[in-house]
Amino acid sequence: MAKRERNKRSARKARQKERARIEEAHAVSGVNKETEKRSLFKGKSNNSGKVKVAAKEDRKGLAKVTGYFGDVRTEMRHVTWPTPAELRSYSVAVIAFLILFGVAIWLVDTGFVAGLVQYTNLRG
Repeated sequence: MAKRERNKRSARKARQKERARIEEAHAVSGVNKETEKRSLFKGKSNNSGKVKVAAKEDRKGLAKVTGYFGDVRTEMRHVTWPTPAELRSYSVAVIAFLILFGVAIWLVDTGFVAGLVQYTNLRG
């Protein structure tokens, strides 16, 4: 338990040192904190995100629709598509689970019906 607490404490100290180093670099270079945060998470530090948001807000009518499909097209290029072998294995797995759950639901349903018939002495 004590080792875990020491690890947490040392990690906290390391984060504090990193924050202090970044703030010191900001003070020296005069870089905006938002730009630095964006660069830490996205790997680049340009202001193109603000420009894109402003451009999207300016769209009207048909331009919105075409802009939407343009954005969809851009995002679809970022998708990692499965290889044919992966797709085949995923499809087989999905079909196998569908059959398995279908049989399980059929068995449970048959059991309920048998129980109700036995309880009510009715045949349906």
